[in-house]
Amino acid sequence: MSNNIFKERLYKIRTDNNLTQKELGEMLGITGKAISKWENGNSTPTFAELQKLSKILNVKIEQLISTESEKNKSIYKIAITGGPCSGKSTAMSWLQREFTQKGYFVLFVPESATELILGGITPWTVDTNLNYESYILKLQMEKEKIFIDAAKHLDNYDKVLIICDRGMLDCKAYMSQFEFQSALKLLNIDEVSIRDSYDAVFHLVSAAKGAPEFYNYNNEARQESIEEAVIQDEKTLNAWIGHPHLRVIDNSTDFEHKMRRLISEISSFLGEPDPLEIERKFLIEYPNIEKLEKMKNCTKIDIVQTYLKCSDDCEIRIRQRGHNGYYTYTKTTKKKIDDTKRLETETRLSKDEYLTLLMNTDTEKHQIRKTRYCLMHKNQYFEIDIFPFWNDKAIVEIELANENQKITFPNFLKIIKEVTNDEDFYNKNLAVKPI
Repeated sequence: MSNNIFKERLYKIRTDNNLTQKELGEMLGITGKAISKWENGNSTPTFAELQKLSKILNVKIEQLISTESEKNKSIYKIAITGGPCSGKSTAMSWLQREFTQKGYFVLFVPESATELILGGITPWTVDTNLNYESYILKLQMEKEKIFIDAAKHLDNYDKVLIICDRGMLDCKAYMSQFEFQSALKLLNIDEVSIRDSYDAVFHLVSAAKGAPEFYNYNNEARQESIEEAVIQDEKTLNAWIGHPHLRVIDNSTDFEHKMRRLISEISSFLGEPDPLEIERKFLIEYPNIEKLEKMKNCTKIDIVQTYLKCSDDCEIRIRQRGHNGYYTYTKTTKKKIDDTKRLETETRLSKDEYLTLLMNTDTEKHQIRKTRYCLMHKNQYFEIDIFPFWNDKAIVEIELANENQKITFPNFLKIIKEVTNDEDFYNKNLAVKPI
């Protein structure tokens, strides 16, 4: 811990809270002189005192002791998921090489299920599937915490890419809904928080689905037949539907090009060289909500979107996104490049940061509240937005890998017209005057 950083931050936070050194000392059970020594840099608190301090001042410990280098470091955490024999293991070596060359320090969080199975903890040796999958989930959580903390303390690296070989939600594909909810309760976590803790998720489709001749049992932990692998692949993909940045890498090309498509998708997400978004938007007839909510490949998300004051050549919005009382928060800045491309940067926010930014709301625009149905159809990710001020129409959006990519719409979505370039249907304009 840097004494200079700690003493400066402690002084600022204490005075912002209108506390004297004596008053803060009494709250901690120590003397005002001890606080004075901390603020003069002559001594530092114990970890137990830091914990008390963070609770009293309502700040994270990291806010008191993190260094400037940690603050300026760009850390991304992504999950590489997929069905059995999808190429995840090989992908890791490709990603290591490619993104190291792009200037990232690459960290890998190994697959927890394989670690447990090879260590003797298996679905057939543990008494219940709930306990077994809970062990995987807990192990994955703890490993990711360690990797994120380590990433903050790496010297001489401004860009860190943490790649998780499977993510926490993969467990959902191997459990009943009752078991999954029980595991969340047991570990005191919620689905929205663990799903959206990843900056992006990339699903590699199993060779069993589209390239069965290449399906093999090279992984000692792999037990599934080709038929079982297809089912497991679909369950795994469905577990992640609802994530704001989910991409599917299928078997439509040979394996080398599959890896190159994965690298291209991750590069695009990271903004190498620029974070360009290719998005198309369509006005559709009001969909069958009951049908959507029954589909296993569809997830419901509640969104509250607020626009902030900014210059005319950009758009800044903040979002509360989640369901059933569990939410994540983001800030998005967009700058138009041409009719279909926009330069977009997104920052994850804490709840407190989100509430602070609300103070800069553009009062000329209404807050937009909408229900989004995230639907995976033929490896394309559709986002269907239902607005409270419409009962006869809705909007469906899709982000594309390139401008010429063909869109395969589900047959139950009735397209009225494309509105990609129709400013009347931009969210920021609907926030002014819904049509």
